Amino acid sequence: MKQVAKYLSTILIAVSALSMVGCASTARHEGTGEYMDDTVITTKVKAAIFDDPMVKVFEIKVETFKGVVQLSGFVSSRTAANRAIEIARGIRGVVSVKDDMRIK
Repeated sequence: MKQVAKYLSTILIAVSALSMVGCASTARHEGTGEYMDDTVITTKVKAAIFDDPMVKVFEIKVETFKGVVQLSGFVSSRTAANRAIEIARGIRGVVSVKDDMRIK
């Protein structure tokens, strides 16, 4: 009986280890926790940009991967683009910001 319990606990540990590896991130894919963090960052950046009276545009697309925020879309001026970048950098969890915005 003890041998069966030992065998089952070994299998349980192996399955647990494999499931954790399945949620791990790679260079191109995020783990589950990172995906949730990036989703929160994206939401906070979008809200902060929309709430800012200087930028407040729907035409800025925000994407986040492993804390790197990419801003793309159209803005009315370079000043507005710089402000959007500044806002994004101020959000907790943002590692860096890539500017892919275009001036209308």
